[in-house]
Formats: sequence, C-alpha cells, structure tokens
Amino acid sequence: MNALGGIELMMDVRLQTFIVLAQIKSYTKASEILNITQPAVSQHIKFLEEYYGADFIKKTGRTIKLTEEGKILYRYAKQLESINRSLETELKNKNNINKTYKVGASMTIGEYVLPFMLADYKNSFSNINILLQVNNTEEIIDKLLNRKIDLAFVEGNFHKEKLKHIKYKDDELVLVVSNQHEFSKLKYVKIDDVLNGQLILREKGSGTRETFENKVLELGYNLNNYRPYMEIGSISAIKSLIEANLGYSVMSRETIKRELDIGKFKIVKIKGINISREFNFVYLADSDADFVKHFITFCLK
Repeated sequence: MNALGGIELMMDVRLQTFIVLAQIKSYTKASEILNITQPAVSQHIKFLEEYYGADFIKKTGRTIKLTEEGKILYRYAKQLESINRSLETELKNKNNINKTYKVGASMTIGEYVLPFMLADYKNSFSNINILLQVNNTEEIIDKLLNRKIDLAFVEGNFHKEKLKHIKYKDDELVLVVSNQHEFSKLKYVKIDDVLNGQLILREKGSGTRETFENKVLELGYNLNNYRPYMEIGSISAIKSLIEANLGYSVMSRETIKRELDIGKFKIVKIKGINISREFNFVYLADSDADFVKHFITFCLK
C-alpha cells in the first residue's frame, strides 16, 4: 500500500493529490483519503503551481474553488488518470494467463440479456474474468469515456460519431399493463391517454426513457407539458408496481418475457405508434482490440 491509500499508480502523486482535492474541496478530508499529512497536500499543490506557473486553487474563507487554470489542469489530470488505468489493465492482462476485463451494461441489457451470455462465456473461457457494472446508459457511456470499463453494451442513443460500435439487435418498447388495468380491455390506447395517466418511467439518463421521450417529441408533444406519474430507477420495482396495478410503463419486450408467458402482464398497442431502438456494443478506438473483438464475436453467435 502506498501513500494513496492502496491505489497503485505510476501517475505523479502530486497530480493525484490535486484530483482528490479538486473533488473533495477540503485539505483535511483530502489528507485523510490519501493517507498523507495536510502539509503534504499543500506542498503537492504548491509544487504544481510553481511548476506550471499558475494558481490552481482559490480560497474564499473556508471554501475551496478551482481557478480557471485549475479547471484546465483537472480536465487533463483526469484524462491522464484514465489512460494510466487502461495501461495498467492491458499490461497485466498481456502478462497473465488469467485475464480480467470490465464490461458495463445498461439496465435492461445488464439484467435481462447479458447475464446469460456471461455465463456461457465464462464456461467457455475459464481463464477470463468479466466484472460487470450495471447503470443507466448515460452513466455507462461516461464510464467508458473515462476508461473505467473496457466495453459497454447499451440500449438507446449515444454519440455514434465519437465512439466505435457494433449493433447487437433491434429492441421494441411496448406499453405494459397488468391484466386488471382498464387499458388491458382495449385494443389500443391513444398516446394522450398514456401521457396523462399513471405512466411510470425510468429515471433521467435511462436509454429506455430517452427513446420513449424522443418518440413523444417526434410526435410534436412538449415534454414540459407532462410529468410521469412516477420515476423509478429499478426495472424490477416498476414491474412490481405494474403487477399491483399501481400504474403502467413503456418497457423493453426483453424485460417482460416471463410475465407475458405466465399471463401476468399484457401489451397494449399505442395507436399509430411503434417504438424501437438498438442494442449496441460500444468501445473506444484504442480499446483492447483482442478482447473486444473476441467477446463481441462470441455474443453475436
């Protein structure tokens, strides 16, 4: 364990100190996190300011803020930290028979699509360990850009022009209700009735929610004129609410296969509307090409 409390980095320790201080905004707390003295934190910052000839920290009473130059240093320091993390992972994997990779998946994929693939992959390649992280699409793409994961598998939109990607399949979003809900007796419902009723949606940043709201915008509706009945970050929780007939939701078909099979839920068409999106593998141009190609090829088969 080193002075950074167990973080083994070749990156300059003074830059790492600056990153922590910029995030925590407290010399005392930064020293505790880094397991160094408070004067040492001050010395690290002083060294950087003298080296670059700029002030990075501004004190206003007990409050610590970054100067404009400090914001620039923080942005580049975070990039260096991300690159160093990728370097360590790739070098360790090159030299070891047992390899470890981090895959990030959005909620729908992470809970209902990827686990089965991971089980098959692990059975086929016992020397490769996959660490799965599940968040909404926005958070997973952010982790990829910051090199906290090696590969992303997400639903919905992302900046395709900035990231490498391979399509896995198309997915359909459907209106899901319980068998007790009044909508279940109808052949179809109007979008106005959906928006103005007990509509339960995922949280902001969810690929499912973004796809649905983009469709609503495409139809000419103003998103400011309606509010979801509930906003829930868990697919399982939304399904429990639907089962209790406390609302309905627009969800991926992938998430309700079991409930449809046993007749617990019903899909009701929204008049004149079909909502689809893609499941995509997403990765950086300089990602570990061997792993990315190998894993994606396996999943596509």
